[in-house]
Amino acid sequence: MAKAKVFVIYYSTYGHVQTLAQAVMKGVLKSGEVDAEIYQISETLSDDVLEKMNAAEKLNVPEITAEKLVEADGFLFGFPTRFGTAPAQVKAFFDSTGKLWSQGALAGKPVGLFFSTASQHGGQEATAFSFMPHFAHHGMVYVSLGYPSDQMRDNSAVMGGSPWGCGTVAGPNGERTPQVSELDIATIQGEKFAVVAAKLAAPASATDQAAAAAVPATAQAEAQAEAPAPTEQGKTQQDAGAQQTAAQEPPAKREGSGHVKKAVAKLKSLFS
Repeated sequence: MAKAKVFVIYYSTYGHVQTLAQAVMKGVLKSGEVDAEIYQISETLSDDVLEKMNAAEKLNVPEITAEKLVEADGFLFGFPTRFGTAPAQVKAFFDSTGKLWSQGALAGKPVGLFFSTASQHGGQEATAFSFMPHFAHHGMVYVSLGYPSDQMRDNSAVMGGSPWGCGTVAGPNGERTPQVSELDIATIQGEKFAVVAAKLAAPASATDQAAAAAVPATAQAEAQAEAPAPTEQGKTQQDAGAQQTAAQEPPAKREGSGHVKKAVAKLKSLFS
């Protein structure tokens, strides 16, 4: 049976998220549960602008397209924050996924995030939180990181990341590179996410299918068991009433005539 496939997709301006993405990818592959591919989101700024920004050189990583997303069973997206939300490049990419949204092509697939900010309070959680509508509209399942490592509780040093996903703090001028502890957490996130993606993508076992099929029958049986049984007197009266009605009506009108009369009477009561 073929393994599930996870895409690690990132956008990076100064290389910090790019480094995190490689650590996340390492964790995904370490799990042994899935196949994985790494992509970057297309740049929208010109080379002249990037040069003036002192942006880092892009690695030779293929660029993701909206059409390519349908091939994956799960996604880990990484990007730096821009005023507490995703950068324009990431938003532009998601704007191109309208066709997939209309088809429900990504519905039910797991997704996670990782990110980078200039400072420890630069919006790592806000960046994840503000991007949730994109996933919600696609019907995707967000897989948070939680607290899988004691390093996330270490307050003795500057630390990126949160329960929403791993992260790094780049510094006001981008001078700080991802630390070993941050990369360790990134690897943990990749590994944990891969396990979840594999479980969600796995076909239901024969036992699970049988259990699912038994649910409607069980519910119906319980409903019948809870319904009060008619008394002997009530049953006799119902039978007698039915026989009397049938005897009084012509054969051609017996079938369904009672329903018609009840409907007419109800309409008259409503408009009287």
